[in-house]
Amino acid sequence: MARRRKLADLMSTEMLQKVQDNFSAAVGVAMVIVDPEGVPVTKPSGFSAFCQAVRSRPEWRERCFHCDAVGGRTALSTGDPAIYKCHCRLVDFAAPIIMRGEYLGAVICGQVKLAENDSPGLVDLSNIFPTEGSWSENPALLEMHGKIGEITYDRLRSAAYSLYYIASHIVEESYANNVTQELYAKNLRLAEESQRRAELERLLREAELQALSYQVNPHFLFNVLNTIGRLALVEGAPETETTVHAFADMMRYILKRSGSQFVPLRTELDHVRNYLYLLKIRLGDRFDFHIDNTEEFDRVMCPFMVLHPMVENCINYAIEPMESGGLIEVSLYRDGTDVIVDVVDNGPGISAERRIEVLRGEADHGGRKSIGLYNIHARMEHYFGDSHGLEIVSPFRQGHGTLVRLRLPQDFDPCAF
Repeated sequence: MARRRKLADLMSTEMLQKVQDNFSAAVGVAMVIVDPEGVPVTKPSGFSAFCQAVRSRPEWRERCFHCDAVGGRTALSTGDPAIYKCHCRLVDFAAPIIMRGEYLGAVICGQVKLAENDSPGLVDLSNIFPTEGSWSENPALLEMHGKIGEITYDRLRSAAYSLYYIASHIVEESYANNVTQELYAKNLRLAEESQRRAELERLLREAELQALSYQVNPHFLFNVLNTIGRLALVEGAPETETTVHAFADMMRYILKRSGSQFVPLRTELDHVRNYLYLLKIRLGDRFDFHIDNTEEFDRVMCPFMVLHPMVENCINYAIEPMESGGLIEVSLYRDGTDVIVDVVDNGPGISAERRIEVLRGEADHGGRKSIGLYNIHARMEHYFGDSHGLEIVSPFRQGHGTLVRLRLPQDFDPCAF
């Protein structure tokens, strides 16, 4: 019988803790990740004085764990976050973390009160324990309970869904790393057998493509969360909510795609548009962006996550060093039987030697290899042949700027790959 996987075995709890702490501070609700029995995997973030005091008593803490476990299993039954009232009459959201059909635990978010006219149907767990010896008999705890504020259902729901997508992504990323390590170990053994070299190359290529699909920079996640926190301090909430939804859409795109390596070009562009929208909130007037209308190309298919590294490259090497006036343009047009996607920035440009290093995967940045564009170049040549590798033109306009061109065939069968 296979051993049941545990969250702590699959994910980086340190990274998840940082995300959870930042997110809790940004949206102003308590958060914790628990295992299937309701026992915390991360340290609690944003817990009120009341909840900390309740959990300091072993018998009450066990009731908290039980409520969290029931909430997580309720969410598991639907596959979506579930809202419930804990034994202390506070409202929580539980979002299940499921990987390959296996329930690993849940994101618990809340410990708040909802307005009476803003309380949808919820599971009430506040009456399943005996009242004798409960927290409600303690005057100090009753006073702290009364100080817990109310928030809207929509705000709590957005927070729960967003952390749910982030936690699921980190678990999937860690799982992918484990799979990649196992594949590399297997490939090294196969390399000793000359008759199996063809199989070795295929497995290595699949591992590289899988690793690319999880290539979202953790620093970008933390920057977005910090941006949300700043917005929450200076405005009522509408822009904050838009930001959270844009970020959730990005996570949903990364996590919920089908098993195919190909997606509609329109959805890939929507993902890039969300990415640039979030970065513009952080960088403000330092740059602007324009993406052509995609309606004409809705049925064109492209490799998954092929545009994101191209745009991220513009941000890292062209926009970040600029104080103001940065511009990124994404243009689409037809060229015979191909659809062309041009990504252009107005940065300082790169040398001819640098262009060659980039497409060979030999470019160095900060002491490590910069392989984002090389991976795209290799994937395009693998799928469509040498004539469809990336093109880089730099300087592009008036002695500066860089153009990176992607050439997509209009007619091919994604099922053939």
